[in-house]
Amino acid sequence: MTAQSCPRQHCATTMDSTALEPSLYTVKAVFILDNDGNRLLSKYYDLELYPSMKEQKNFEMNVFNKTHKADNEISFIEGMTIVYKSSIDLFFYVVGSAQENELMLMAVLNCLFESLNQMLRKNVEKRTLLDNMDGVFLVVDEIIDGGVILESDPQQVIEKVNYRADENPLSEQSVAQHITEKLALTSNVLQSAKEQIKWSILK
Repeated sequence: MTAQSCPRQHCATTMDSTALEPSLYTVKAVFILDNDGNRLLSKYYDLELYPSMKEQKNFEMNVFNKTHKADNEISFIEGMTIVYKSSIDLFFYVVGSAQENELMLMAVLNCLFESLNQMLRKNVEKRTLLDNMDGVFLVVDEIIDGGVILESDPQQVIEKVNYRADENPLSEQSVAQHITEKLALTSNVLQSAKEQIKWSILK
């Protein structure tokens, strides 16, 4: 049976899990909690998974309660594959489907942690994280876009958020510069359009 003629759900029930072709949309959610289980950062990429804020926070608290005292790095909760790690007073979670490859999810988790570790100059704790939240969001967005894994190399992520390891933690200026660079093409097009409109009015 070919991949083209085999519906994904049917394949999942009839084929060995090692033979499953990986899903492009690997990551369902990413969140960072403090050591009381309170949300510091959260991004859900599957709109059908816990669509309301209340459902998301209930899920996060359930995950936290079942993992924050565990020694494992992988857990299966509410039909989801969850990989996680802690640092001082923070807990990092990456969520995938039940069929997702744990190694892929772990690669995302490790990339996220190591990228933040570099950005925050090895001071990955709650206060520093909150002080650099703009940079944290940029890091997450460079690693994952709409659930698709874009990057798993921390050094590449750091370079893409316009930060070098020998500098101070991401400043507002470098965040703004990164955003400006990302929007450069759009801005140029917009400026060109404005110029054309201006000259057409002057004529």
